[in-house]
Amino acid sequence: MGDDFSAFPEDGDAGPPFGAKDLKRLSQALADSMADISGIDTPAALCRACVDLLDVTGASVSLAGDNETQMLWWSSDTVAGRLAEAQYTLGDGPCQSALALTAPVLAEDLANGKDARRWPVFAQQAVALGVRAAFSIPLAAAGLAVGTLDLYRDRPGPLSTRDRSFAFPAADAITTALLAIHAQEPPGEEPAWLDAAETDHEEVHQATGMIMVFLSLDPPQALARLRAHAFAQGQSVTEAARDVLAGRVRFDD
Repeated sequence: MGDDFSAFPEDGDAGPPFGAKDLKRLSQALADSMADISGIDTPAALCRACVDLLDVTGASVSLAGDNETQMLWWSSDTVAGRLAEAQYTLGDGPCQSALALTAPVLAEDLANGKDARRWPVFAQQAVALGVRAAFSIPLAAAGLAVGTLDLYRDRPGPLSTRDRSFAFPAADAITTALLAIHAQEPPGEEPAWLDAAETDHEEVHQATGMIMVFLSLDPPQALARLRAHAFAQGQSVTEAARDVLAGRVRFDD
């Protein structure tokens, strides 16, 4: 892990942390944003509040699955969704690092310097999408990351101390909301919110299973082969999976 991943880099933070009055105002804004919202929609409302209240352009939440899979659960806009898909396809990027480290990973300039070198292919794709800074905060419970809150900005610069003092507790609140929803599900049933997220990557799971049979690989190896094919073809991993399922691509040669 010894590269320069850092939860709190020296970034010349701008602005002081939220004071008590600020936090009270933000708490009220969150309460207002979630008024008349059902429990299952609470995490999405918290994400929207992050976009509204913080100095960021967009946000998404991805949930960690088995065998290094990751599912986009909610995104504020198309770019946020494509950014999450790029990281899932490559198996690399700030959210992947945040999951591995169970710690915030803050990339303040994906076009230059250390952040561009950390994930060179992802950084190039992110900049092509108009993303210059990306901040991933793990959704952690009992020391394990169950997903990430991912924030992005269309210009470079650090996530200020002020914004951190809200974004980190917001990530904790999203985690708490997801776990509370999970606890309300009948025993033995897949949580509704997780099932909705799984739907987007069901094709990836199926294609990975086919590759496992074709090449006698374990799940991580099969997913790695699918990702490699997607990258070589300039596709997302979901698009590559659809080609496998349709028989347009075979891995048994």
